[in-house]
Amino acid sequence: MEILRKFKILGRSKSPIFAFTVTAGLALTAVTGSATAVSIFRDSPSNKIATAVEGVVRSSRAIYSITLTVADYKYTLRRLPADSDEYLQRLTEVHSRSAKRILKLCESNKGFYVKAGQFVATLKLVPKEYSLALSSLQDKAVPCNFQEIKQVLTSNLGQNLTEIYLSFDEEPIAAASIAQVHHAVLKNHQEVAVKVQYPGLKQNMMLDTMIMSFLSKSVAKIFPEYRFDWLVYEFVKSISQELDFLQEAKNSERIAKNFKHNKMITIPTVFSEFTTTQVLTMQFCKGFKVDDVESLKRTNVSPEKVAKVLVEVFAEMIFVHGFIHGDPHPGNILVSPEGQNGFSLVLLDHGNCKTLDEAFRRDFCRLWEALILLDSNKIQELGKQFGVGKYAKFFPVIFTGRTSESKSGLGKGMSIQERQKLKQELKLLRLEDVTTFMGSLPPDFLTVLRTDGLIRSITLKLGAPQRVRLLAYAKYAVYGLGYKPTSEPDFVEKSVISRSVMLMSYLRLRLILELMELFQGMKKLKHTIYGFYGQLVGGITNSVKRITCSV
Repeated sequence: MEILRKFKILGRSKSPIFAFTVTAGLALTAVTGSATAVSIFRDSPSNKIATAVEGVVRSSRAIYSITLTVADYKYTLRRLPADSDEYLQRLTEVHSRSAKRILKLCESNKGFYVKAGQFVATLKLVPKEYSLALSSLQDKAVPCNFQEIKQVLTSNLGQNLTEIYLSFDEEPIAAASIAQVHHAVLKNHQEVAVKVQYPGLKQNMMLDTMIMSFLSKSVAKIFPEYRFDWLVYEFVKSISQELDFLQEAKNSERIAKNFKHNKMITIPTVFSEFTTTQVLTMQFCKGFKVDDVESLKRTNVSPEKVAKVLVEVFAEMIFVHGFIHGDPHPGNILVSPEGQNGFSLVLLDHGNCKTLDEAFRRDFCRLWEALILLDSNKIQELGKQFGVGKYAKFFPVIFTGRTSESKSGLGKGMSIQERQKLKQELKLLRLEDVTTFMGSLPPDFLTVLRTDGLIRSITLKLGAPQRVRLLAYAKYAVYGLGYKPTSEPDFVEKSVISRSVMLMSYLRLRLILELMELFQGMKKLKHTIYGFYGQLVGGITNSVKRITCSV
């Protein structure tokens, strides 16, 4: 957490000049070997100079790109009314240009910039131009040279590879922005996956995150309506946790305990004797990516059943356990053709996990109950508790795809009239409204928002109706309200009485929901019949008039 403390100190700086001095100073200290080393093994004077130069180049590239982006927004949209069609058209254009510019920056600087781009791409409320462009970064990681990986292994494990493994594949089976994974076999013939952190990451992160902080603070001072410091802070907090593989091992064990009675999910066993802060050794599990629809069909596994299990697992994490896997992109979730119902989900990469505040967890359960029932008063009340005030009216749109005044059934989207009304309301929103809204949300809300966005994306690829996700969330929101933190995490599975009470609560919610939708359906039928009757009567009247006139 040393990096996070330094970030906070920078965040309190009163002047952008001070921040820049700190950042520039940090870059220059690379010459003496104290920071920004690309590799922990590059110790020669020539490599130190090269590292310092690289640090300056990366920083300059970031400053240039972000400054140009802010200027583009500022001058492209100047003097245009925020509710005009021209403003919206120009805004879309500048979003597109800026997204491409940021993508190029991430690809050029690599490392944490790629991770930051991935982080932003998964946030639900960023403009679609950014999420579409930056989502391509998921597959951009370049594996590290094996000799450097081997040195990380031997320095961390204290033994030569031949003393630990029968075999170790030099070619990685997966590579991400902070680590790569190798297949190996231990001396006891146990197949394992070995996750090895890239060398020099912590040093690199100190400079990269300080540059990000400096840019966000400077932009906010020059243009107060562009406030993204909350985003940088959340990213730094997230990535700081991911760099500690011992913490990841603990997270993995906690999730395994939470789901020990759920046979539909597998958490790879961690081998602690071969795990350090930079090396994680775990059980090797076979499977294919959760959104690989062709492989699912080839193995006779229903994509919709996979989607249902997936949303129920994450709904239980969010609403009941209050302990969330924060990075459920398809590469971290495998479908194994083994299991009681013909398959099981394998959950990987537990570095980015978050414990939700208990008060937040219960309020979020209440919010979902209100969202399902379209209880606008309750939504506004909870919005105040979450600190977003008037923006709470957008919660139903963000999570369920309909407004609080919607007449559509759950999961059926909005009518044309509702879309038009919402479009008019969104026209009145400015960029500062969006940044104020996002900055006002509790950190836990941002975590859930990001996780939900990733799960929603996967279920969409699997072809599951949105109603599957919404009903699963409703079910576990009700369960979550009956959960006591002192209970065992798997109480939903073990306690017949508790489960029966919660099931009755959920069935009550479903009954109310079905009655509401039936009532709305009857109203639509009534209007349809009245309309048809009116047309029929009007037609008969007109015919009689014509006959009368002809006579």
